[in-house]
This record gives sequence, C-alpha cells and structure tokens, in this order.
Amino acid sequence: MITEIGIVAGDIWHFLDQHGDVMLPALIKGIDKHRDDVLMSLGWLAREGHVVLQKIGDDYRISLRKNV
Repeated sequence: MITEIGIVAGDIWHFLDQHGDVMLPALIKGIDKHRDDVLMSLGWLAREGHVVLQKIGDDYRISLRKNV
C-alpha cells in the first residue's frame, strides 16, 4: 500500500506541475486513480510540504508549494 501511495503522489505532483492549481474532483478525474488513494497521497504530499490545500466551500484547491 505504501508503494501505491508513493506512485499516486508522483502522479499528483506531475499533474499539478503540468496543469497548475486544480480542484480536488478535477485532480481525481485527471489522474484517474481511486479517490482514497488520491486522498492518502495528498496527505503525504501536504505533510512533506510539497502541496498546499486550500478549502473553498465544500471542496479543496490543490497547488504545488512555490519555493520562496
């Protein structure tokens, strides 16, 4: 399971790098992975400081963290 989470995390990073900020449903559809795997991978990426999650209404906008 850890390996799959890492693979999906890589897919998320590449998707965001190519497409910029996206809403969670668009990310799930765009990488075509199971929602639970996407959520676990986003948690990993957020904890590691690679993505920013912004709550907007009932949803989330996801973006890559910009180096300052």
